[in-house]
Amino acid sequence: MASGSGTKNLDFRRKWDKDEYEKLAEKRLTEEREKKDGKPVQPVKRELLRHRDYKVDLESKLGKTIVITKTTPQSEMGGYYCNVCDCVVKDSINFLDHINGKKHQRNLGMSMRVERSTLDQVKKRFEVNKKKMEEKQKDYDFEERMKELREEEEKAKAYKKEKQKEKKRRAEEDLTFEEDDEMAAVMGFSGFGSAKKSY
Repeated sequence: MASGSGTKNLDFRRKWDKDEYEKLAEKRLTEEREKKDGKPVQPVKRELLRHRDYKVDLESKLGKTIVITKTTPQSEMGGYYCNVCDCVVKDSINFLDHINGKKHQRNLGMSMRVERSTLDQVKKRFEVNKKKMEEKQKDYDFEERMKELREEEEKAKAYKKEKQKEKKRRAEEDLTFEEDDEMAAVMGFSGFGSAKKSY
């Protein structure tokens, strides 16, 4: 012995609690026997999936800077914090994926199964949506149509002004060409750039 402490226990192997593991093995065996006997263990009953009754806040931290230190709590760190699952997600797309995901829904106590709608529920939903569409069309018919007409009138006015400017520019160019022709005739030229003589 090199260290001089001869009475210390030099056994570094891990000691297993045999009684505890025997109990766990017996428990597993009894569960397997129950499954074999045709009496499966009752699964956890969860609620059916339902609509969120709150608005997901994705824009409150948009464009803001936050100083993060070692003592900053996890809920105030950069990204989106889920208080149900106690996790931080870095961007909005992954946060929405997490909220709609299986793990989050299980922590809320819901399964991923959706309640089947009855025929009456579907008919009522169609009626509600139809009424909403009719209301939107009524609002659109008058106000939106007036806005569109005003915009079309403004575009037509702008187009006419552009045309008038174009005509003025062409008229000015024609005048300059006529003046050049008169000057050429006075000087004895019949025209600039023509090699043929006209009789």
